[in-house]
Amino acid sequence: MLTINDISVRLGGRTILDRASAALPPSSRVGLIGRNGAGKSTLMKAIIGQIEPDGGSVDMPRGMRLGYIAQEAPSGTATPFETVLAADTERAALLAESETCHDPDRLGDIHDRLIAIDAYSAPARAGRILVGLGFDEEMQNRPLDSYSGGWKMRVALGALLFSAPDLLLLDEPSNHLDLEATLWLENFLKDYRATILIISHERDLLNNVVDHILHLEGGRVTLYPGGYDAFERQRAERLAQLESAREKQAAQRAKLQDYVARNSARASTAKQAQSRAKALAKMQPIAAALEDPTLSFAFPDPAPLRPPLITLDMAAVGYDEKPILQRLNLRIDPDDRVALLGKNGNGKTTLARLLAAQLAPMEGAMNASGKMSVGYFTQYQVEELDSDDSPLEHMTRAMQGATPGAVRAQLGRFGFSGDRATQKVGSLSGGERARLALALITRNAPHLLILDEPTNHLDVDSREALVQALNSYNGAVVIVSHDRHMIELVADRLVLVDGGRAQPFDGSLEDYTDFVLGKGGAGDKQARGAKTDRKADKRAAAQAREQAQAARKRAQALEKELAKLTTRRKAIEQAMFDPASAEASLSKLTMSDLSQRHAETQQAIDMAEEQWMEASEALEAAGASA
Repeated sequence: MLTINDISVRLGGRTILDRASAALPPSSRVGLIGRNGAGKSTLMKAIIGQIEPDGGSVDMPRGMRLGYIAQEAPSGTATPFETVLAADTERAALLAESETCHDPDRLGDIHDRLIAIDAYSAPARAGRILVGLGFDEEMQNRPLDSYSGGWKMRVALGALLFSAPDLLLLDEPSNHLDLEATLWLENFLKDYRATILIISHERDLLNNVVDHILHLEGGRVTLYPGGYDAFERQRAERLAQLESAREKQAAQRAKLQDYVARNSARASTAKQAQSRAKALAKMQPIAAALEDPTLSFAFPDPAPLRPPLITLDMAAVGYDEKPILQRLNLRIDPDDRVALLGKNGNGKTTLARLLAAQLAPMEGAMNASGKMSVGYFTQYQVEELDSDDSPLEHMTRAMQGATPGAVRAQLGRFGFSGDRATQKVGSLSGGERARLALALITRNAPHLLILDEPTNHLDVDSREALVQALNSYNGAVVIVSHDRHMIELVADRLVLVDGGRAQPFDGSLEDYTDFVLGKGGAGDKQARGAKTDRKADKRAAAQAREQAQAARKRAQALEKELAKLTTRRKAIEQAMFDPASAEASLSKLTMSDLSQRHAETQQAIDMAEEQWMEASEALEAAGASA
């Protein structure tokens, strides 16, 4: 059992962990979750000893082997295969000793130990892990220095999994993986028999792999049984109970304050009032559950365009006169929601760059609407933001000629209102930077959004807010993501990029999961398709978005009407109680006329509120079905 005892950590004068305590059951699989910046990585580093806590301790069984990916990616001339094999340090040491040992007894002991740790099957296990992470045989035997940082981190993950520690600690392991490798990792972790502590924002992984959720908030941790959906239910119940207790306490405080105010001056009740005043002073206020104002995404809707937005006709695209994808036939309409599937390296980003007009077709034709604008999001944009500038400075440069109000409005759509707009980018979390990048690419209300792994820096709540924003957006969306939850809720069409082609995948995402994992004969092209009528799904999704948009406009109009009516009622009430300060149009009316107008206005408010409730319910229902 791993026990966290009152851990406190302060960094840069700020309290990150405040007497956090939890006991993780033996062989449990625990998902460590919390908002961006809550301190998840800090807690993990305190567990492995990279950070010395200011207070408290971490207790674990003697001899427990910990496994954690180092921040530095492996490099050098060693191959991925050699690097993964070397991660089993005991095996490597025993094999090295066996080559120089001349003592028959010692050689016997070495041989027995190698058998006990299953050393002779290690090469096969290492190969299987690397294949699962996307390395074919040729890639396994290339030098590490021939790979990008993302692929090197896959090697580091493979080495960690191969070493099979007693406590496996993973910090957002799928950030460097594609959907296919993420599916393999999830399957691997399901069968892992030791204790796992994993920081992840992947809802599906948290539901399918973990059996406990460790929630970090306000420097404290709370352990919940079950996966993420179970956590959400328990959390909602807990917050409802907390809010009920807060309301009851507020009523009790008000009652005590009233008693003290009325009875302190009376000699006969002064002692009782003093006693109640002491009780009031000792009463610890129950804080209300805070809504995070930064959980905000709102894409501006583009002006309507006639379909199609883009048509590819036998197009080819690649680099340095070498085609990566050929014979591309694809049409994008204004209401399309397309997810690009396929392993990293197959050409998903190349196709996205072609659609964004960053690459020109080498062969064939690409026709795009002349008035179409495109917003293209990549992780490079997040990394290239100027750390010394604020979101307001970034947006002001991007929206040259726009009024300060328009610049502020665009930032506000993505949670950067007030002082948040003037913070230095260097002080923002990864999720906040991703939101800023999304705000920048959508400043011109693009007709087509192309999002290449938009969720890597976003926590679970922010991902949900992004899904809702995309489903409310009136333009077309092309998305590349390893987040199945997002693909399932956003995409109406699946396109598989594989073997130099991009072709429709006619099945569901569940069919594709089976196809990747080799289940149910889904490798047969005919078996990819027939379970789901994708066209019907697309029509239903488009209809749901139209209903949501209509309900939203109705609710917004009613909100404005309510504001006007409420202002009118206040003016009438002012005239009734202080005619001298009343509006000119009301000051000459009799009290009877004012009373009648007040009643009529109140009736109109009641009716508008009822209609607003109906519109809000319709919006909620449309959003749920979108």
